[in-house]
Amino acid sequence: MRFTFVTLFPQLISPYFDASILKRAVDKGLIETRFFNPRDFTTDKHLKVDAPQTGGGAGQVMFPQPLDAVLGKIRRENPKAHIIFPMPAGKPFRQVDAKRLAAKEEIVFVSGRYEGIDERIVELYADEIFSIGDYILTGGELPSLVICDAISRNVPGVLGNEASLHEESFESSLLEAPTFTKPNVFHNLSVIKEYLKGNHGKIHALKRKLSLKKTQYFRPDLYEKVKIKHSEDKK
Repeated sequence: MRFTFVTLFPQLISPYFDASILKRAVDKGLIETRFFNPRDFTTDKHLKVDAPQTGGGAGQVMFPQPLDAVLGKIRRENPKAHIIFPMPAGKPFRQVDAKRLAAKEEIVFVSGRYEGIDERIVELYADEIFSIGDYILTGGELPSLVICDAISRNVPGVLGNEASLHEESFESSLLEAPTFTKPNVFHNLSVIKEYLKGNHGKIHALKRKLSLKKTQYFRPDLYEKVKIKHSEDKK
């Protein structure tokens, strides 16, 4: 799996792959990264990549030419490259998207800056547009990393324990049940007793109940979806 980042600030992204799980994945050849800076493709003699908004408005916008040059190059090299624009206007990024996109050959992240990107570039090149939340950041680098990290974990071999993928939050639209480790008592708070008895059937059933309760409390929107699906399955 190749991740390509189109960004004015590759130095904000590249260190993330120098440690921990993703570094091991890079060392094993499971994932690879590369970076393109639109400033290297601009025809502006001052190396500018932004211009005032047409029609007026506060802030600059990344103009089309540099992004068209770099994205055109990427698409010519690999017509299967899947180009993602992280933007506030995009659909919410979900775990189901991370799992689906992990099967792609190459994913390209286009990180906007200033007041955004000329809309024509989005129309010409975007395969998908994702948002990671209803808030505004200074650039698209962090959303690109968030989405990349979530996808990477689902690439076969990246995680040491593949079984953990099936027990995480958002599998089956539920939050993960509470988890514990040693000691059994900490600051007068005890591990749930059923967890200590070794009956894995009962533990599994209890975790399912606790997962439902946790989802109902923290994410009632997800809980309603689970209830609806359960009702439809029983028909």
